[in-house]
Amino acid sequence: MVTTGAATGGAAAAAAIAQAIKASGAIIQLEPTEFLKILSKSKEPLVVTALGGVFSKNYQYLTSYKGLHFYCKSDTAIKLQADVEVVQAKKIWIPG
Repeated sequence: MVTTGAATGGAAAAAAIAQAIKASGAIIQLEPTEFLKILSKSKEPLVVTALGGVFSKNYQYLTSYKGLHFYCKSDTAIKLQADVEVVQAKKIWIPG
């Protein structure tokens, strides 16, 4: 059987995504209001933020709580609590 470069490339990309999911665990996507609820439950919240979007910008947020990873994307910036430690990332990449 002869495989084309596109088929091989697609399989490699799928394998890379599967490996990234295994390495990071489950990532739960939430609406902004639910994301803020998770943050309010954390004693020392840490949030990674990034600006994303191709045609229109969006604001991306990532945090962990009780061993789970939570992700949120919003068209407008979310007002975070004063006690939230923020790390500004160049990019947030979510597998899948």
